Amino acid sequence: MVVLDLLSINYLHPRNKNMAMKTLTLSFIALILLTECTDKQETVNDSSINAETTEQVLKHHWDAFQANDLEETMADYVEESVLITPDRTYKGLSEIRENFVFAFTVFPKDSTTFQLDKSIVQGDVGYIIWKAESPKINLSFGTDTFIIRNGKIVRQTYAGVNAP
Repeated sequence: MVVLDLLSINYLHPRNKNMAMKTLTLSFIALILLTECTDKQETVNDSSINAETTEQVLKHHWDAFQANDLEETMADYVEESVLITPDRTYKGLSEIRENFVFAFTVFPKDSTTFQLDKSIVQGDVGYIIWKAESPKINLSFGTDTFIIRNGKIVRQTYAGVNAP
């Protein structure tokens, strides 16, 4: 029913239309990401997929992010990693580092309250829903999806809603 959703977007209030388009775009990107991983499943070494490792990496990543620890956050990625956000796609360690340098200015550790609402792990896929409030932003809804192989984040998507 994506076609129906796309047609009905034209009748929404401009602010709701923008949110609907962002949601549709993120859903499309997540679908492509998951399809890409599924299509190449035969070539993935089964030892690279481990739910326990995925859970450990998610916890480490969440803790390092909250602490604004750039080096520990970056330790979760490899040069082949890709981070997709609504504004930009970051490829490789250097570009992903840029994202977190900026994120830590938006969410300073001493004045940000984080809340992890949900964390789901299925094999090499991790999914979190969270929120954060800082002097610069009130993120009422944040979500990330991670593909974790051999203890490293190889693919990640992020989207968030900034409450007024």
